[in-house]
Amino acid sequence: MTPRARHRTPAAAHSRAAVSPDTSTSIDPREFRRTLGRFATGVTVITTVRGETVHGMTANAFMSVSLDPPLVAVAVDHRARMHRLLEETGRYGVSILAEDQELLARHFGGRPQVSVAPRFEWHHGLPLIAGAVAHLVCRVVQAVPAGDHTLFIGQVEHLDCREGAPLLFYGGNYRCLEVQLHDSGAWWW
Repeated sequence: MTPRARHRTPAAAHSRAAVSPDTSTSIDPREFRRTLGRFATGVTVITTVRGETVHGMTANAFMSVSLDPPLVAVAVDHRARMHRLLEETGRYGVSILAEDQELLARHFGGRPQVSVAPRFEWHHGLPLIAGAVAHLVCRVVQAVPAGDHTLFIGQVEHLDCREGAPLLFYGGNYRCLEVQLHDSGAWWW
């Protein structure tokens, strides 16, 4: 019986070591943004508090990272005020917005709406958007630089959810889910 050779492919080798991005790429930033706009995402408002001031930022670059331990991540631009706040406070709230909360998404997305007076629910010392379909309270456990953003990985310390449809972002616009009845008679989201 001969021993089996172990062969590591180049892809496997790269998966174990950090690889610096190639900054000489010829990808057009507008085309990159347009292409990624074809990926539908949920819409969140990331919140934190410093002193007695609530700070919030709309984000669709949010994702689940791990079930054990429960981890999520949000990508925040280095230039954003929220970046500095998350570094300082080490905690953040995530509110997954409901389909009727588009004005709140715009308000926290850098286009303050005069007619919007956000209402908050407080959990574990953090403000969360009232009426959102889900909330998470997170403690930053790792900050990973990634190009012009940082991924703030947070361990979930509290969560809750309610029934309701989420607000979506697709093709540069806010959207809502549409329930359709298929030929089989089954409901699909």
